[in-house]
Amino acid sequence: MPPAAPNASRLMVLHATPDLVERTYEALLDAIVCGELAPGERHTQESLADRLGVSRQPILQALLLLKREGLIKDEPGRRGVEVQALTPAFVQHLYLVRGALDALAARSAAYRPRPELREPGMALIRAGRASSRAGTTLAMIDADLAFHRFIYEAAHNPLLTDTARIHWLHTRRAMGIHLGQPVSVRTVWAEHQAILSAVVRGEARMAERLAREHCEASAQIILRHLFEKAPSPSATTQHIHRRRL
Repeated sequence: MPPAAPNASRLMVLHATPDLVERTYEALLDAIVCGELAPGERHTQESLADRLGVSRQPILQALLLLKREGLIKDEPGRRGVEVQALTPAFVQHLYLVRGALDALAARSAAYRPRPELREPGMALIRAGRASSRAGTTLAMIDADLAFHRFIYEAAHNPLLTDTARIHWLHTRRAMGIHLGQPVSVRTVWAEHQAILSAVVRGEARMAERLAREHCEASAQIILRHLFEKAPSPSATTQHIHRRRL
């Protein structure tokens, strides 16, 4: 596999438009997901506004949304905000919930043989493998999540999809760690294809088991990388170039 291409900075110039707050939020969220804004670093509204080339107002509103979602924190008496670190307990809880929901989605999608799902599912898998070869973190995360959303939508249970959506922001962060490991890149899309095949054949119990095992294996890789190897921040974060938006 060719070396991963460097990820472009998510903190690029934004032009003033009616949806500026939303675009500011998305830019900061993507920077958190891909590790450009990492735990252990403090960021002021002024510094973030300078990097994005916007006023403090959209930064403030975007930070309030990110704080409400549990992605950033501030501390009394300290200037600026910090990205919430992923803890072992949080990752374990997240993947216990995700494993149960993904298993239910796969089982529900396979309630009968679904040959009509084969080609759109394989198109997502081909796109995912292409994103892995390109090596850009956000593209890999988006492709991975697109496959799982496809299975959820095939389950025809809007409550299941709405419940999972609550956790997808945190899942995207965890996916970034998972997909950054060579073993994951080699196996994740093979596991997805096995889940899809079980769904297409209408093998509900098999689809359920494969989806749960996929989540359990992902969680173990994330926990091993984060908390056994304990890499230094300098080894895991990207250099952020100062830009005007």
